Amino acid sequence: MSDITLTGVAAGHHGPLAAQARDRRHLRLWLGIVILALFALVLVGGATRLTESGLSITEWKPIHGVIPPLSQADWEQEFDLYKRIPQYSQLNSGMDLDGFKTIFWWEWAHRLLARSIGLIFAVPLLVFWLRGKIEPKLKAPLLGILALGGFQGFIGWWMVSSGLVNRTEVSQYRLATHLIIACLIYAACVWIFRALKVDKRRDRPPTRYSVHVAALITLLAFVQIYLGALVAGLDAGLSYNTWPLMDGAIIPGDLFLREPAWINLFENPKTVQFLHRCGAYLLLIVTFGHMIAANILAPGSTHARGATHLALGVLAQAAIGITTLLLAVPVGWGVLHQAGALVVLAASVMHWRGYLGSLSLPGAVPAKG
Repeated sequence: MSDITLTGVAAGHHGPLAAQARDRRHLRLWLGIVILALFALVLVGGATRLTESGLSITEWKPIHGVIPPLSQADWEQEFDLYKRIPQYSQLNSGMDLDGFKTIFWWEWAHRLLARSIGLIFAVPLLVFWLRGKIEPKLKAPLLGILALGGFQGFIGWWMVSSGLVNRTEVSQYRLATHLIIACLIYAACVWIFRALKVDKRRDRPPTRYSVHVAALITLLAFVQIYLGALVAGLDAGLSYNTWPLMDGAIIPGDLFLREPAWINLFENPKTVQFLHRCGAYLLLIVTFGHMIAANILAPGSTHARGATHLALGVLAQAAIGITTLLLAVPVGWGVLHQAGALVVLAASVMHWRGYLGSLSLPGAVPAKG
């Protein structure tokens, strides 16, 4: 998609282009709020997982569930429901009502925030749509995000239900699915947010392959997030808390101890943690190689600056990840590590989209260069 120069708009002229530019600013403000809310939602979800609070609400009540227990009897009833699941009997049998309230509020806050984001997205979307403020090319993507958000509610309950009968925690497969869908929604909002930005200057890419490398970096960020979810689901970060060696070696043994061999990639905590480490190294190598190439071939360009910021973000995230591992995943550091993953994902999406330029406005004059 071509970059645009809003001829006359920058000078304060009025007309269709100025109105469209104004509408885009409003859409970007709305999407910016949605992105921040999604960022908060994923962090609260991470804290819910790290505090083992995710199974404290054992029933799916999409509407009635907004209201928390309001009386002592309500709290006792909710606690009695929790006592019926394996997590209580096997791990928390000594928990009292006050302890239950602590984990309940984490899960309740996570669900309430998720419902709130549904309203934050759907209501303004409807208003913008009815007022004719949404360009045709944006309607399908925005409806797709809305539909994916609704589906995510079902996935969330599907995840929770996996820990209510025969397990003391949710399935790592379902946890990873839930997180990846959340990140897809987040990344899609960031993509559109960046596409609606007016590029005052359009730099040439360092090479014709640069956009493909930027896309690869985004894909690697998603893979890392998926592997991180498996690590969390298996509590794999609570063991092998050394770096750079793992179990006393660069490449530890017994990575494929289970049969069939492929199952180790998803269910062997040691293998999953090792893959997550390797994914971090690969992402770091690719982003720094991309940064060096951009700064040599297109010094001072917006693409070179974006590649530099992205590489430094990945480096900071790697440092946070190592610290989190060495400290055996305290809640604060675990949430910070998840926040870093979201920052890197957003930066990679913005950088990738930057190579494609802004969405063109009807009647706008394409920028030269």
